[in-house]
Amino acid sequence: MTQKEELKKFICVFCGAQNAVPQQHLKAGHEFGAEMAKRHWGLVYGGGDCGVMGAVANAVLEHKGWVTGVFPEHLRQIEQEHKHLSETLIVQDMHSRKQLMYKRADAFVIFPGGFGTMDETFEILTWRQIGLHTKPIIIFNHEGYWDHLVALFDNIIATGFATASTRDIYEVIDSYDALLERMEHVERAGDS
Repeated sequence: MTQKEELKKFICVFCGAQNAVPQQHLKAGHEFGAEMAKRHWGLVYGGGDCGVMGAVANAVLEHKGWVTGVFPEHLRQIEQEHKHLSETLIVQDMHSRKQLMYKRADAFVIFPGGFGTMDETFEILTWRQIGLHTKPIIIFNHEGYWDHLVALFDNIIATGFATASTRDIYEVIDSYDALLERMEHVERAGDS
């Protein structure tokens, strides 16, 4: 069996690609990446080499784990592509990137990030809401980073723009240990 075939699952991590962010978020990304490799979980992510995105990927690689990066051709002018991944898939555009990440993943974990992270998060939430998949979506509310987003979700539900059952399509986890425990229970579902 190849290293990729030996993996227990593939976790897609959505997170920021900026370096000038609080160090605790970069550290959390690095710790999660190291733990993923130790537990034989493969990483699927956007393919960059900076910010929390780079921290997660580099930690997986440092611990001899598997990293699949999905990088859009046009982003090469804007963002630094990681050059040392286990597997790099070059796609035409952002839509293709998201679709391929979603297809390969068994679950999604949302770490702190910016507008791109929110774009990915909202799309995967919407796809689950309309029944296109049933994969777990975990918002890792590291040090309260996503408090306002969670409050927005609550307001959307409270004002009737979504039903109360919408809360069942995502989970909010505040603790690193709880995140690892939740990921242990994810089953294979993607087309990796």
